[in-house]
Amino acid sequence: MSAALAVSGRILAAPAAIPVLAVLAAFAVGLLLIVATGASLGQAISAFSQGAFGSAYAISVSLNRATVYALVGIGFVIAARAGLTNVGGEGQIAMGGIMATAVAVHGGVAGLPLGLAVILPVLAASLAGGLWGGLAGVLKVRAGTNEVISTLLLSFIAIWIVYWCVQSTDLLRQPMTSAATLPESATVPASTMVPLLTGSYAAPVTVGVVIALILAVVAAVLLARSVFGFRLRFVGLNPIAAARAGIPVERMTVLALFIAGALGGLAGAIMLLGEQHSLKTGFSSGYGFDGLVVGLLARGRISGVIAGALLFGFLRSGGITMEMAAGVPTALVQIVQGLIVISIAGAAYWMDRRASR
Repeated sequence: MSAALAVSGRILAAPAAIPVLAVLAAFAVGLLLIVATGASLGQAISAFSQGAFGSAYAISVSLNRATVYALVGIGFVIAARAGLTNVGGEGQIAMGGIMATAVAVHGGVAGLPLGLAVILPVLAASLAGGLWGGLAGVLKVRAGTNEVISTLLLSFIAIWIVYWCVQSTDLLRQPMTSAATLPESATVPASTMVPLLTGSYAAPVTVGVVIALILAVVAAVLLARSVFGFRLRFVGLNPIAAARAGIPVERMTVLALFIAGALGGLAGAIMLLGEQHSLKTGFSSGYGFDGLVVGLLARGRISGVIAGALLFGFLRSGGITMEMAAGVPTALVQIVQGLIVISIAGAAYWMDRRASR
């Protein structure tokens, strides 16, 4: 008995085990809620597993979703290192999607060789997202605007710009014919689509997964091993001391939000050019806000971003199938996500209190 208690104590003392236990507790509550809705628990679990990882197609879709979460989450962590809270992932994705569509459909890039047909729309989308994020940085350093408020409001503006773009034939709406009257853009040319790793739509995981992993490694190295990362951390810890030490605090603030926005714009481009292929209203569908949660859960660690992105990617895929096959509302998955956030935040608070004793 004492040995078992000792083992339990070591598990609880391990920092990595606490979030895992918190997630398991959230899942347990989620199962109870499924039972409370009157749905068959076995059917719901089966549907969830099928939707999340029951086939090569399901796994691919989950990984593609995790890619978007990872990119937004990495951006959140970079901004957070400078003491900034970027909640504008949704708007930055939207601006990326708009620009990717505009360049792919109307930019004359479809015939370019050497992959430029894909690269140029992706770079343009990243730049658009970066400028959208950097705008919040400029407002902060020039007018003292709180970046939480500005990035959030900019998100809503970007979402309505998407509506405007797909409603207006002078912007991105497809030419209206008897067969195509939906408010959406024309389909992007095939040469501008983000390629599939497998080359088959039976397992449509895109190159975006590789790009996200590479950027995660780059971000981790930059934050931990570079002068840039040191300066970001210094600005985040004490901007006054950083300024006295000669660090350009205002420039670092704008740059941090620009990078976060660029990653959001990149996520929008990968969504648009990798899976959806035409711009529609609500195409980002809350991915930016979920990516924000992933960044929060990571607690400043890029490895935490990857783990959280995978968790949320598979959760979202499984939740959609669970609703269609078992009649369990997708909202319940959102509740489980909320419970995970609360559980991990509570666990983090408990660990911090324990460490301070």
